[in-house]
Amino acid sequence: MKKKQQHPGGGADPWPHGAPFGGAPPGLGSWKRRLPLLPFLRFSLRDYGFCMATLLVFCLGSLLYQLSGGPPRFLLDLRQYLGNSTYLDDHGPPPSKVLPFPSQVVYNRVGKCGSRTVVLLLRILSEKHGFNLVTSDIHNKTRLTKNEQMELIKNISTAEQPYLFTRHVHFLNFSRFGGDQPVYINIIRDPVNRFLSNYFFRRFGDWRGEQNHMIRTPSMRQEERYLDINECILENYPECSNPRLFYIIPYFCGQHPRCREPGEWALERAKLNVNENFLLVGILEELEDVLLLLERFLPHYFKGVLSIYKDPEHRKLGNMTVTVKKTVPSPEAVQILYQRMRYEYEFYHYVKEQFHLLKRKFGLKSHVSKPPLRPHFFIPTPLETEEPIDDEEQDDEKWLEDIYKR
Repeated sequence: MKKKQQHPGGGADPWPHGAPFGGAPPGLGSWKRRLPLLPFLRFSLRDYGFCMATLLVFCLGSLLYQLSGGPPRFLLDLRQYLGNSTYLDDHGPPPSKVLPFPSQVVYNRVGKCGSRTVVLLLRILSEKHGFNLVTSDIHNKTRLTKNEQMELIKNISTAEQPYLFTRHVHFLNFSRFGGDQPVYINIIRDPVNRFLSNYFFRRFGDWRGEQNHMIRTPSMRQEERYLDINECILENYPECSNPRLFYIIPYFCGQHPRCREPGEWALERAKLNVNENFLLVGILEELEDVLLLLERFLPHYFKGVLSIYKDPEHRKLGNMTVTVKKTVPSPEAVQILYQRMRYEYEFYHYVKEQFHLLKRKFGLKSHVSKPPLRPHFFIPTPLETEEPIDDEEQDDEKWLEDIYKR
């Protein structure tokens, strides 16, 4: 015979098969007193564990949100599923940074045209005005392959704006590769003076240090270093003839192979780019007026530049970049240089005329008492020229060494 089930309070369990639906009636003991719950709201141990695991996942997700600065991907998907209404829809986006115009400037500086003085000024101005001065450690590669152009344009275009990028490089067409064309600025000088400055700088450096020219051209032989400028010109050494003398125009013509060939095509293309892509091309002989116009056109970059330039401390630094041991060639040698650089002079005088028109437009008077007469060219005669150098990264003295190997 089965014994009746006992409950803790003594006596037989009135509900041996479990309490009826809705719980036991009152008066049967608090241990059996239950709230009237629906069957699907009753929780087992497994249900309790699931709830706690869900809560843990939620807490970890919130932690990741704070650490990563944004919501986890699944929360973004959930927001997309539930609807796109966000805080920004109700309150609007935060105010964006207002960029000055133009906010993308490129100074593809021409060598030995005062560029080191201007870069010194730009370093001071970038700290003063807070723009991003982007410089390059590459100084001897102005001609780029298509891939190199694309890579450089990509690097420039992704710089934080407002930026000013500066490097010795021939004109780059950003729009050709799908980029926004920046504003260009540049400075040039009398072609013969530029050539002479470069000729002696490579050999003897400047006042920044007595041995800096030795570091710059360590492989130059003594006979090369002290080569007389008149002999170089009159004997038609490669350094003193084309295409080495065809130097300024390619900075404005661009990266096309024909831009390195002295002729009308490169000259006209350079003029076209000056008109269409350059905000200002100044003349080094009138540098103070160049700085005044830059301050007027680009005040967020050049405001106060002239006062910095005239500061005695800066002048002291600027004088350190003056080339030493320069000598003047004979009149005969200079006349030959004029003939070989006829396209360079045509471009120089075109830019100079445009610069003076701009000065008059803004009420600036030229400090030059009387512009020098244009050089009188000989009747053109065929000149032997070397093939354009394809790789500017080659040793600067390579072409001179070939002469002395003869």
